[in-house]
Amino acid sequence: MTSKDAVSHMARALSEAEAAAARGEVPIGAVIVSPDGRILASAGNRTRELNDPTAHAEVLAIRAACAELADERLVGCSLYVTLEPCPMCATAISFARVKRLYYAASDPKGGGIEQGARIFSQPTCHHAPEIYPGLAEADASALLKDFFAARRD
Repeated sequence: MTSKDAVSHMARALSEAEAAAARGEVPIGAVIVSPDGRILASAGNRTRELNDPTAHAEVLAIRAACAELADERLVGCSLYVTLEPCPMCATAISFARVKRLYYAASDPKGGGIEQGARIFSQPTCHHAPEIYPGLAEADASALLKDFFAARRD
């Protein structure tokens, strides 16, 4: 996959995040791409809409991609997400056997990859993907900051 493809996939994740913000959800978006470059699934947060604390963008995208492939595993697939996954999502990523994880902004408060629980570094972790942080970080950070600033005003 070229870096141009990666930028394009993250742009799609950012579009999902913007749509989530428009619904009043925390603006996080995710996209899952097959090994041949086909987008299998994309999603934005829907925790409020669905009254479901597990309806994070990553989990929704994983569910949809697994349904698309009729498989519980996403072997060889890449996940693009606009914020560092939380511990719950990191565990789901591990169980799904995602090959590559690209994320935009770090999450010092709730992240589970390079912050906090560091799920993939635990000896009990079943599978750790390749990790590529910082792709479109400024765009994702600005979207999150603007969303929360608007709620404080």
